[in-house]
Amino acid sequence: MPPDDIFAALADPTRRAILDELAERDGQTLFELCARLTTRHSIGSSRQAISQHLDLLSAAGLVKAERSGRYKFHHADFGPLRAIVDRWPIPEERT
Repeated sequence: MPPDDIFAALADPTRRAILDELAERDGQTLFELCARLTTRHSIGSSRQAISQHLDLLSAAGLVKAERSGRYKFHHADFGPLRAIVDRWPIPEERT
């Protein structure tokens, strides 16, 4: 993924909260994510709005979804962030 797509996906605080939730507990359904965003982050967005955020995160390669029966589980994939780290490596701290 181009870094611009990743930066655009990370620009929104709701999308960052979604990634935070998936980093803490991977493999959540849309319903679970909506509930956690409401209770833990006071984000009262509709399921449709959260679904659109997930679509954008998926397009940036940061979220993967898998179907199992009637449910669709969302998983974080932080691999695309490697492009950013490789572009601007963090210099070693000097003591």
